[in-house]
Amino acid sequence: MSNVVLDVQGLSKTYQQGELSVDVLRQIDFQVNTGEKHAIIGASGAGKSTLLHLLGGLDRATGGSVAVMGTSLEKLSEKKLGLLRNNHLGFIYQFHHLLAEFTALENIMMPLLIRRQAQTDATEQAMLLLQQVGLENRSEHKPGELSGGERQRIALARALVTHPDCVLADEPTGNLDEKTAAAMMELMLSLNESQNTALVIVTHDMNIAGSMQFQWEMHDGKLGSTQ
Repeated sequence: MSNVVLDVQGLSKTYQQGELSVDVLRQIDFQVNTGEKHAIIGASGAGKSTLLHLLGGLDRATGGSVAVMGTSLEKLSEKKLGLLRNNHLGFIYQFHHLLAEFTALENIMMPLLIRRQAQTDATEQAMLLLQQVGLENRSEHKPGELSGGERQRIALARALVTHPDCVLADEPTGNLDEKTAAAMMELMLSLNESQNTALVIVTHDMNIAGSMQFQWEMHDGKLGSTQ
């Protein structure tokens, strides 16, 4: 099997605002292989989050193509896109997006239950991830009972519980203090190593960008290497 996780060719995205066309992304070529770590930097409004949404099939491109593990996203139905995301991708956002009415353990289990995995297996896998992020003693706590750093660690565990081929992270430490952010990144890099999961991280933090193998900058709708 190919070790290419994400393959982007000529990717473009245009938004229509009345009679005005805004080119957010222009002819982007980008590739991510198994276990690689990529940082995407750039000014606010440069299109970084838009690119991440297209990579994850959360938005549709105007032109070009995105393939995840060899499957092109363009013609997939929403149902098949959802299955592909569940099987191959993990997502982490600046805001944790945990489900408030569920416990930490239940939030981590959710992607496994969506793929109809047995409850006992899902519980076991989720508990293992809780241990890896150091929160096994918080398994029965709901998000409102956790600190910001703890919620982000639960979100990271949820993203990794399916052993995705790639995690797409949009400013994952943006709401954390410097010490907690550093601990979160150390955890992400550790799990990247142990699971061989590729990382694509959008960040304003140059320390985080510097810890990645590859650094890219979004400018004027294009993606260029900073190395």
